[in-house]
Amino acid sequence: MPHHTTTKKEYALMTYYEKELHRIRAIVYANEAQINTVIGVRNYIATNYELNVSLDMLSHIQFVSKFHLIRLFKKYYGLTPRQYLIDKRIERSKDHLAAGMTVTGTCFAVGFESLGSFSSLFKRKTGLSPAKFRKEQLSRSKSE
Repeated sequence: MPHHTTTKKEYALMTYYEKELHRIRAIVYANEAQINTVIGVRNYIATNYELNVSLDMLSHIQFVSKFHLIRLFKKYYGLTPRQYLIDKRIERSKDHLAAGMTVTGTCFAVGFESLGSFSSLFKRKTGLSPAKFRKEQLSRSKSE
């Protein structure tokens, strides 16, 4: 939201309520650039999770340092961009596995480069290996 800079003359002519609105708006929109940065990064990750998404690339896209980006993202979402990317990939992999895709096919479809790291992260996040998750989902869909 573009802000109009109020002159001293304009400010003097404002009512009490206009001044309060002006004061509150300055507080509410003070972090707008930060919020837009983290939302932009989150949206990029959410729509491009299967690509080779790196912190260097994300910081370059948003014109912000890597370290500042990590701090901002963690401040607003409670996770680093990397943690969010992994969560997004695991979330999507569940859909692929439930639809019957192989574990190896799922691994590469969601952007992991190593079957071993995919399997260990999947198990850590869900409590099940990808193969066991797939088997349970497929047997559940057959029984319904």
